Amino acid sequence: MIRDEQRWRRYILDSLIETTIARDVLLQTRVDKPVMLRRLFELGCRYSGQILSYTKMLGQLQDGGNSTTLAHYLDLLAGVGMVCGLQKYAGEAVRQRGSSPKLQVFNTALMTAQSSYGLEDAKADREYWGHLVESAVGAHLANASAAGECEVFYWRERNVEVDFVTRHGHALTALEVKSGRASAARSGLQVFSELFKPQRKFLVGADGIALESFLSRPAEFWTKRSVNS
Repeated sequence: MIRDEQRWRRYILDSLIETTIARDVLLQTRVDKPVMLRRLFELGCRYSGQILSYTKMLGQLQDGGNSTTLAHYLDLLAGVGMVCGLQKYAGEAVRQRGSSPKLQVFNTALMTAQSSYGLEDAKADREYWGHLVESAVGAHLANASAAGECEVFYWRERNVEVDFVTRHGHALTALEVKSGRASAARSGLQVFSELFKPQRKFLVGADGIALESFLSRPAEFWTKRSVNS
């Protein structure tokens, strides 16, 4: 379907998204607010690659739920490989659990099928394309995490951040994704390195590792490598 964008879009929406939500979630688990779960899924796709507090999510959803319900529904969506919420890396489990999640799709088709953009339009919108590229890297890592290969987090402190932090045993890897968006990529990696001493750090995109090269190799190739880039 790669040359028939509309047919591809309908297949993703009707055969994959709707079937997964209706059968794999709503028929298998008790969900008191199914409309809220569906809206949360749409929100997760729209804001993939972005950090969003549960309070802001509730404001967007305009539903009478609470943060506990949202966290539970996000776990359900993660369990069927659709959308997850990455936690902030803090070195302490308690602080990680209390952080605002970074929304992350497991496949960027979930984002693009619901958008009004074609490929060229998406590339022309630098902000959207930046979120899409970052989500592609995040999806690669999130799927590895779901398979038990590593843990995946994000990190942010004031005006600096690292897009993804992976932990394999006691080994940390910091990854920053650089696309068309303006970012302080190197300073974020530098500050994180000073605080947590990761074994590996990578810049993906632009003058770092080519996006195609990063995605063409298993995530463990990067998270287990002994040589920094």
